[in-house]
Amino acid sequence: MIRKLASGKYRIYSRSINPKTGKRRNLGTFETKEKALQHEREIQFFKRRGII
Repeated sequence: MIRKLASGKYRIYSRSINPKTGKRRNLGTFETKEKALQHEREIQFFKRRGII
């Protein structure tokens, strides 16, 4: 999930909630939405291959 921050940057959050904190995990902050989308695709690529 990508959200725009007040600073104008974009942050990727985990879809699942961390049971320890009750919040979503921060998976990275990026200058542009395009970079955030690219990184989200990379995360999905590795998740589906069992590398992570």
